[in-house]
Amino acid sequence: MLRSMKGLKGFAMEATDGSIGHVKDVYFDDEQWVVRYLVVDTGAWLSGRGVLISPFAVGTPDWAARVLPVSISKEQVRNSPDLESAPPASRQLEMQYLRHYGYPYYWGGAGLWGGYAYPSAMLADVGYGGCFVDYLHGQGTRRPAGASAQSIPPGDPHMRSCQALLTYHIEATDGDIGHVGGLLFDEETWAVRYLVVNTSNWWLGHEVLVAPQWIREVRWLDSTIAVDLTRQSVKDAPRYHSALALSRDEEADLYRHHARPGYWAEEVRMGNPEFGLGGRPVPKDAIHKYT
Repeated sequence: MLRSMKGLKGFAMEATDGSIGHVKDVYFDDEQWVVRYLVVDTGAWLSGRGVLISPFAVGTPDWAARVLPVSISKEQVRNSPDLESAPPASRQLEMQYLRHYGYPYYWGGAGLWGGYAYPSAMLADVGYGGCFVDYLHGQGTRRPAGASAQSIPPGDPHMRSCQALLTYHIEATDGDIGHVGGLLFDEETWAVRYLVVNTSNWWLGHEVLVAPQWIREVRWLDSTIAVDLTRQSVKDAPRYHSALALSRDEEADLYRHHARPGYWAEEVRMGNPEFGLGGRPVPKDAIHKYT
């Protein structure tokens, strides 16, 4: 099911032995458009220190009570690497964080999480049980003997703040269409599925959805997102009603309108638990059903 990223703000974060604070922001990967960390304000407990929590730790949310349970202790949080001042600046810092909690490296695979679409599937694959399994690039290959974290290129994790993205301008191929009013994410994969476009400056009272796959470029310094759609195509697209849950049929209508393939076919290929395939080849009729 798709959820509003803005709706996560203020959720209580409950560790195995008590509350650790409230969600104040979300960091997402701007290459794969998937949530990598929740930023938690610990309040008086840790003197206002912000901490990062990975979706690896998040259990089944209680959306009604606005509570996110996590499978870590307060002591683990207290002793976690100090990464909260800004999004992780290097892969080495992320490696320290993942090693602290005993999580595999999520990068390098064909899926959003290693070779999988779901963080839980990746944990199950590496035999996660509370101790670190040092897998290189999240694909089950141990780091070569003698290699160190410093010998791995730092790279750029492309972490971005969801809060900062709000109000970014959005441009079609032939002009402005509005600004980012929110993000919708998949509560199982944590993938960012849509940008909610507030068209009030152009088309009063309307909201429409744009998928990250339709973005031509993001000019971060200019706070502008350019999409590969025309203004007319956006105007003629199905409207988004934030008060109603978005159905798969409505998503399919949107993708058909823009003549783009649906993302869900790839989820099926990656072994969507909905079909119980666990990464095995998917029957063509199952894929066709969701395209």
